[in-house]
Amino acid sequence: MRTSPKRAGESSPRSQDVNIKRVEQLVRELLVEIGEDPNREGLLKTPERVAEAYDYLTSGYRADLNEIVNGAVFESHANNMIISRDIELYSLCEHHILPFFGVCHIGYVAQEKVIGLSKLSRIVDFYARRLQIQERLTHEIAQEVMNVTSAEGVGVVIEARHMCMMMRGVEKQHSIMSTSSVLGSFLKDSATRSEFLNLIGRTPKFVQGL
Repeated sequence: MRTSPKRAGESSPRSQDVNIKRVEQLVRELLVEIGEDPNREGLLKTPERVAEAYDYLTSGYRADLNEIVNGAVFESHANNMIISRDIELYSLCEHHILPFFGVCHIGYVAQEKVIGLSKLSRIVDFYARRLQIQERLTHEIAQEVMNVTSAEGVGVVIEARHMCMMMRGVEKQHSIMSTSSVLGSFLKDSATRSEFLNLIGRTPKFVQGL
């Protein structure tokens, strides 16, 4: 039985490996149910390709965050605000299993530790490569950065387009969803929040509630 995915602040075991052959069979069945012929030339390798794609797109369930971050947290006493802007983000909406994609901005005020810049992107991928909702994803990234760095405060903003809104439903192709999560000094101090938003090129009124 598949174990529960790890969430921010938890130490759950990794999920089992994907049964690729089983997923291929399920994709073949889906093709039949929607009226396609999985044996026609253009679809012969589709089940294999889809299975491999979903194995990759949900790899966050099976990754080990300790291995991802290991060796990349360093002592620092500078008390700087550190910003990583425009981190590309791709995930799957848990309601329709359709993609949502955009950018993630991360800021934190270091106290005693800083994390290697590339590891912030890895943390984003760790939580994005699974079935998600944007609101939870934003909070999980913020909480993980706080956990790893013991920062004075953390701010995360995600701006994303959702295919479930663009291809179906309301069909609003130009709609962008923005979410934020602020912890520690970013939550308590309006000046810190404003500095963060200005550094990522947003005004303090850009994110509702900040």
